[in-house]
Amino acid sequence: MTDKSLIDLSWDDFDEHRDPRPDTNDFDAVVDKAISRRGFLGGAVAFGSGAAVFGTGLFHATGSAQAAGHAAFAFDPIDVATDFDVHVPAGYKSEVLVRWGDALWSDADGAYSAETGVSVDMSDKVFGENTDGMELFEVDGREVIAVNSEYVNPKINLPAASEGKPQNADEVKLLKNLQGVTVMEVARGDAGYAVVKDSPFNRRITHETEMVLAGPLAGHDLVKTKADPSGTQVKGTMNNCGSGRTLWNTYLTCEENFNGYFGATGEEPAGEGYKRYGIGGEGRYAYEKFDPRYDISTEPNEPHRHGFITEIDPTDPTSTPIKRTALGRFKHENASMAHALDGRVVVYMGDDERGEYLYRYVSNGTWQEGGATEGLLDDGQLYVAKFNDDMTGEWLALTPEATSMTEAEILCFTRMAASAVGGTTMDRPEWVATNPLKAEAYCALTNNKNRGVKPNAGGDDTSVNAVNPRETNHYGQIVRWTPENGNHAAIDFTWDLYVMAGNPTVYDNEYAGSQNVNAGNMFNSPDGMVFSSDGMLWIQTDGNYKNEGDFEGMGNNQMLVGNPETGEIARFMTVPYGAEVTGLCWSLDKKVAFVGVQHPGGSWPDGEGKPRSSVVQVWREDGATFG
Repeated sequence: MTDKSLIDLSWDDFDEHRDPRPDTNDFDAVVDKAISRRGFLGGAVAFGSGAAVFGTGLFHATGSAQAAGHAAFAFDPIDVATDFDVHVPAGYKSEVLVRWGDALWSDADGAYSAETGVSVDMSDKVFGENTDGMELFEVDGREVIAVNSEYVNPKINLPAASEGKPQNADEVKLLKNLQGVTVMEVARGDAGYAVVKDSPFNRRITHETEMVLAGPLAGHDLVKTKADPSGTQVKGTMNNCGSGRTLWNTYLTCEENFNGYFGATGEEPAGEGYKRYGIGGEGRYAYEKFDPRYDISTEPNEPHRHGFITEIDPTDPTSTPIKRTALGRFKHENASMAHALDGRVVVYMGDDERGEYLYRYVSNGTWQEGGATEGLLDDGQLYVAKFNDDMTGEWLALTPEATSMTEAEILCFTRMAASAVGGTTMDRPEWVATNPLKAEAYCALTNNKNRGVKPNAGGDDTSVNAVNPRETNHYGQIVRWTPENGNHAAIDFTWDLYVMAGNPTVYDNEYAGSQNVNAGNMFNSPDGMVFSSDGMLWIQTDGNYKNEGDFEGMGNNQMLVGNPETGEIARFMTVPYGAEVTGLCWSLDKKVAFVGVQHPGGSWPDGEGKPRSSVVQVWREDGATFG
């Protein structure tokens, strides 16, 4: 496969191209009974060789999403869409807040061209491409949004003559600058919110931004390089997918598919860790051809310095971002922080790859509002989740004694540590969301075409089990768990499935989905999840939008709202054909929602020229809040 075709692969297919795994159906850990679930439903639905344990779904395949919406939600649910536009319910409006290439400083006005995109010299002064997770912060009465730019599309960004492949160091620099994180002030005017150009809080954080490594892995031989023999200074945060915020109001940006940025121009280093993390061969963007930092033939430890959660202070544009190694190294989707009953800090995290794991970090120190935060994300215990078929679960500590690995090895090769203790392989753990009104957490398991077909990258069994109950799972599900005694630091928990996505118009078996999925609200591939302050769960999808075959009737990707108490789910928003919905936060007064639209098709939103990923603002025409 040539360099040119690598950029056309999805990140998942890129990984499997690098490390193809043999098909196998030799599984022996298949769930063979239905399981009684806790709570309101009082029964379980058994599917084939596995058992699906559903949440409080009140819908049926023949139910009406519209009728349920009148009863449970402050809007009339909308239909699917297949066009190149954004749709919201009657009584709501949407407008673009900011697009890829829009200037953050006045000297970058006009930097974007519909024909050529953005020039290299302006590429770190404009809003980046492919927006993802984001959070809004109050800074001295002003509103500041921190937002990720997950990756770039070289065919859109590079000159046409480059044919989607960087041809020189300047073109690599362009791609580097359009990724990372944007911090920007926004303000409401007569025409809605707009970016405040030249705000002192505006900032671009790219693949070249100076950062520090903190925590137990900092300074270890595994992270020392020729450029940084101390192993404490690192450049850049990359493939910033989901996000989170700390209890003390800093921004957590999560490095996901970092492996694809590295390649080898010569001999590749040996070590199981490279294979497990999909590092080797050709890089997705050919960085290694023009920047030796990304060439594992000369800097074999550079990939060990990425794949972390990075903490950024949006209130101080001069602050140095910090990579928190104690939270482990893997393909971080997002970070959801909770406060344990004894004051310790808990961070839930998913590893977004087929058959990988769900993690939790618990600090050793405690925090109270206004208190010191030093060490809270550097000194603690990392765990992997084990889901039992009897609807109980436990967090398995990743310790040297349990894994036969050193602490540094656990944090650098966290996936291998999770395999060693027998965590539950999951169907691509995406966003985790914690309920602000009660002690429970949710994780979107977006899909897994390899469930029951192939092992994961470490050779671990991925048989059907109760929490991942479908082979070749192309619809996904959302798992919910409640920690023992309402304490997020507890070892034990109970769990159920809040929803199993599916298509009841095509199937009448397990692929129809759970009872709270019907023809009026069906979807596939839940990805982003955010709770609003009223305890409603907002679900964003990143799935198949072809509207045919198994996905007939699902239309474009969408954002839905779920009621955790009743199980009801209703469609709130659809995005243009080709796009996914990424990231959600609200204005300080909760009257405006900011929603990301990534990799749209056509020429949205300008109506001509290149497609431009954007953040849109959505509000109620009557001025009411979102809750």
